[in-house]
Amino acid sequence: MDREISCSFCGRKKSEVNILIAGITGHICDSCVDQARNIVKEEVADKINSQVEFNLTLQKPMDIKRFLDEYVIGQDDAKKVLSVAVYNHYKRLVQDPSMDTDEIEIEKSNIVLVGETGTGKTLLARTIAKMLNVPFCIADATILTEAGYVGEDVESVLSRLLQAADYDVPSAERGIVFIDEIDKIARKSDNASITRDVSGEGVQQALLKLLEGSIVNVPPQGGRKHPEQKLIQVNTRNILFVCGGAFDGINRIIERRMRTSTIGYGSGEDIEADEDMLKYVTPLDLKSFGLIPELIGRFPVLTYLTPLSKETLRRILTEPKNALVKQYIKLFEMDDVKLSFDKKVLDFIVERAEEYKLGARGLRSICEAIMTDAMYELPSQEGVQDLKITLSYAKEKFDKSKISKLRVA
Repeated sequence: MDREISCSFCGRKKSEVNILIAGITGHICDSCVDQARNIVKEEVADKINSQVEFNLTLQKPMDIKRFLDEYVIGQDDAKKVLSVAVYNHYKRLVQDPSMDTDEIEIEKSNIVLVGETGTGKTLLARTIAKMLNVPFCIADATILTEAGYVGEDVESVLSRLLQAADYDVPSAERGIVFIDEIDKIARKSDNASITRDVSGEGVQQALLKLLEGSIVNVPPQGGRKHPEQKLIQVNTRNILFVCGGAFDGINRIIERRMRTSTIGYGSGEDIEADEDMLKYVTPLDLKSFGLIPELIGRFPVLTYLTPLSKETLRRILTEPKNALVKQYIKLFEMDDVKLSFDKKVLDFIVERAEEYKLGARGLRSICEAIMTDAMYELPSQEGVQDLKITLSYAKEKFDKSKISKLRVA
C-alpha cells in the first residue's frame, strides 16, 4: 500500500488539506502558503516602516527648515509652511495604528507653491526629498491631457515616481511628486465648461483621484495605457503631492479682491502700489484663476514665494552649499586652475539677471555666457594656474553672447 504524501511543513496529509503543492524534494499545503505569505508581508512592512521612522526621527520642522536654509536663500515663509506640512505628512506614516485608540485619521497635506519663475519652487521640493531620502520626481502638467487624446495620462506622473524608486512600489508609495506648471491646466474661464477642455479642466478632474488617495493602475513606462500593457497598482494615499506654478496674472486678481474688500468703513491697512500681492493669496484667488474647487480642496496647504531682490540674488550666487560660484570654482579645480571673481563681476551678473526678470535661473544663463570661452580654452592650455574674472572681461564676453540681445520692455 502506497504511503500517503503529507505537507513537509505542518505534517498534515493530502486528505486533510485543500491543496498540496509539490516541490523538488517536498510538499507544502495551502494553509502553510497563506501563513508564509502573511509572515513575509509583515516582515516587509515592518522593515519599510522602521526605515521611514529612522529617516524621520530627528527631522522636526525646525531641522527641516535649517537644512533648507543651506540650499535655498530667502523664502522663509514658504520654507516654514513647507517644513510643517512635510513633517505632519510623514509623521502620519510612522504612526502606529495599534496605538491609535480614538480612530482619528490624519489627512494628507498636499501643497501648492505660488511664485514667479526662478524663485525656487522646484528647488524647495527637490531639497526636501533629498533630506528625507525618499523617491522624488518632477512632472510637467502641460503634457497631460484627458484619456483618449494626444498627450499623456495623469497616471504617467506616477510612472516617473516608480522609475525614481527603481520600481519598488512600497518605497514609491511614500515618495514626493512635484507637479510643475500646475497653473497651465487652469480652465479658460471661471464658468463651467460647456465644451471639452482636454488639457485644462479635464486634467484637473483626472488628477482628483491621484491627489485624494486611491489605488491607481500605472503604466510602467509612462505614456498612454493600452489593453495589452501590464499595469502596476500604486496606492497614492501616502504620496505627498507638491504643485508649483507662476500663476501669471494672479496679482491682478488678488489686488482686485483686496481693493474691493477695503471699500467703506473699517477698511483696514492701505495697500502699497508696489507691494508684493502674492503674500495675500488665498484659495479663492486660485478658483478665480481657473482651478476647480474640487482640486483646490485637495491642497490644504497654500504658500507663496516672493520675487527675488538684488540682495537675495547676490547671496544666491555665493552662499548656498551648491552656489553657482562654488560650482564654477570646483569645475576649474578639476583642471588644476584656481578661479576667482571680482566683486563687481558678481554685482554685474545680478543686475543683468534682475533686468531680464529670470530669477535665480537667469543667474546660470548669464554666468554661462561669461564663462563659456574660458571653459572651452583653458583645458587645452598648459601652465595656466590662476584665472581671475574681471568686470571688463565679464562685460566683453556677455556683450558677445546671444542673451545680451534680449531686452525687457
